[in-house]
Amino acid sequence: MELGRSETGRMKLLESPAVKVGLSISIATGLYGISFGALASASGFSFWQTMAFSLLMFSGGSQFAFIGVVAGGGSGIAAMTAAALLGLRNGIYGMQMNALLRPSGWLKYPQAHITIDESTATASGQSDSDEQRRGFWTAGLGIFVLWNIFTAVGALAGDALGDPKQWGLDGAAVAAFLGLLWPRLKGREPWAIAAAAALATIIAVPFVPAGVPILVAAVVAGAIGWFSHGRSDEGMEPDVDPYPRGHSSADASSRERNAE
Repeated sequence: MELGRSETGRMKLLESPAVKVGLSISIATGLYGISFGALASASGFSFWQTMAFSLLMFSGGSQFAFIGVVAGGGSGIAAMTAAALLGLRNGIYGMQMNALLRPSGWLKYPQAHITIDESTATASGQSDSDEQRRGFWTAGLGIFVLWNIFTAVGALAGDALGDPKQWGLDGAAVAAFLGLLWPRLKGREPWAIAAAAALATIIAVPFVPAGVPILVAAVVAGAIGWFSHGRSDEGMEPDVDPYPRGHSSADASSRERNAE
């Protein structure tokens, strides 16, 4: 009898749409760890320093920001500030996931560590509470394991790459940021803020130390955003949006009310 229930539980888990999405996102995001490992190694970080970033910081954007500033000759304080600015979003995600999943006891600690763009997006895309938990943990744990495995692969390969400028790796982090950011801008105001921040960065580069231009851009973007009155539907799209339009908690609730 116990075996039958266990088998049914495994089948339900394998058929879960949240688990399927979480696994696919884990593979796609985890593979990107190769890029971070190679960049960190080629920028002068040791294998164990690189692994400490992925194991302890575990926030791709912040990791790339840190090594990008240091590789460009910036100070440790500038690197930490740039990484912290990008990591602020994880604190907002944490509040959202805490209200959504309501973890208790020791589970709060691992949940906080794996609260990233992808685990948040996978959980938020579900209307069923059990599916929200499955999606969050599948994406979060899956990415954590694969990101660290492929960071190690990239770090070991990076030792053989030599000077990062020879391969263009010194600009790869910037290119990666632009590739992730640009498609996610939604609406005219976010585009205007991004353009103003980019212009401020270009102007600041010749006059300030490495790492400081990104802080200048953050101040400019924050000031514009503070005084602006954009539409509520404008802003940034999530890093991962695996579901078609209409698949959301709000839409599910609306359909249930209409059915009643």
